[in-house]
Amino acid sequence: MSSFDSRAVSRRWVLQTGIAGATAYSALAPFSRSASAAPTPIADRRNVIVFWLSGGPSHIDMWDPKPEAPAEIRGPFGSISTRVPGIQLCEHLPLQASIADKLSFLRAVDCRASNHTPITMQAGNPLARRSDDGRDGAGYPSMGSIVAKFRGPNHPDMPPFVGIAPSWKADVWESGQMGANYAPVDGLKLVGKFGLPDGVQVDRLDDRDGLRRSFDRLRTDIDRLDTLDKLSRYQQQAYEMVLGGHVQRAFDLNLEPQAIRDEYGQNTIGQKALLARRLVEAGVTYVLVSGAWGYFDHHGDSVNWGGIEKGLKPLLPHVDQTLFALINDLERRGLLDTTLVLMLGEFGRSPVINKDAGRDHWTNVMSMVAAGGGLKHGQAVGSTDARGYDVKDGVVRPQDLAATVFRHLGIDLSAHWTNPQGRPSPIVAEGGRPIPELI
Repeated sequence: MSSFDSRAVSRRWVLQTGIAGATAYSALAPFSRSASAAPTPIADRRNVIVFWLSGGPSHIDMWDPKPEAPAEIRGPFGSISTRVPGIQLCEHLPLQASIADKLSFLRAVDCRASNHTPITMQAGNPLARRSDDGRDGAGYPSMGSIVAKFRGPNHPDMPPFVGIAPSWKADVWESGQMGANYAPVDGLKLVGKFGLPDGVQVDRLDDRDGLRRSFDRLRTDIDRLDTLDKLSRYQQQAYEMVLGGHVQRAFDLNLEPQAIRDEYGQNTIGQKALLARRLVEAGVTYVLVSGAWGYFDHHGDSVNWGGIEKGLKPLLPHVDQTLFALINDLERRGLLDTTLVLMLGEFGRSPVINKDAGRDHWTNVMSMVAAGGGLKHGQAVGSTDARGYDVKDGVVRPQDLAATVFRHLGIDLSAHWTNPQGRPSPIVAEGGRPIPELI
């Protein structure tokens, strides 16, 4: 059964959503309706899609080529011109080159606080770091969790923050001390959470009595937890969400024409990108996509993901096609100006090719791509030195990235959340400001 099959059924939904558990309210809260809840008008919607290139994508071999540098720095790939005069990309990104006027290449991203985790860059906060002491992130939440608290979903049936990633711990930073109410939902399991009990098919959604009987078959599980009283409190919401079909439709890629699925690419990142587009269209505000855990960790041909030639080269056409397809699809649907698209990883890779034909971790600087969101594009923002060792000008810090995301979503940049000790914590840390070249 496909991970994206809208007919998927899971008993875990009863436990995970808290319908049968003591934490019911906190887990179900992101999906709860209020009497006055209504979808955000289309004209007022704002969304974010983040592509997480797990492992650390090489800036020199993708978006910041150094064609004049020595071979050990330049690497095995050539560079090509783009639609924007003066901007060159890796030769294996021709589709992105063809829409460079719709993209911004941020070439001077300061990732010195980052490590081999999603913490710092997904939090947009240099104070959120890997510490390996059981207190990773110092309690700071991800940008998506800030969005969940201060913006919420664009449709009351949908969660505000969804992650679509195969390795949750390694590729998705969560809500820290902000709490479970603002944690991301695992998009690859959400269909199961709002799926139907055993024996109920999607084509019987209108059979309310049958659905109720099927839910009743789960009462044995619930009895063991002594929480029958909590079932009645939430089951009507669950019925309405399932019967309404909005969640089911959003996660059903079978509703997409085959031509569109092919346009995105029949591979993991392409199909997840298409799912992300369906989710923002359905009312999710912030979607995080990861194709696979660590697949940009190109130390060399002796390790799992290979080096630059054998490991990175086969990946680049998929990344190229995915971003190209998403930008074009959002534009066709009138969603590009309201959807901010970001593509990044945790850090760059070392300027010098190592003895194993790969590059190692490099936290001085990295590159990333931004598109959409009604921002200024068709530019390279910032630059590195001639060998790609460090920032030369136009630095973008993690907190600047967060400020740009929050500004796009209309969140007050001076807002605070309160940690468990009762102390206010600013959502934008360390003097972060929206990236000036983009606004």
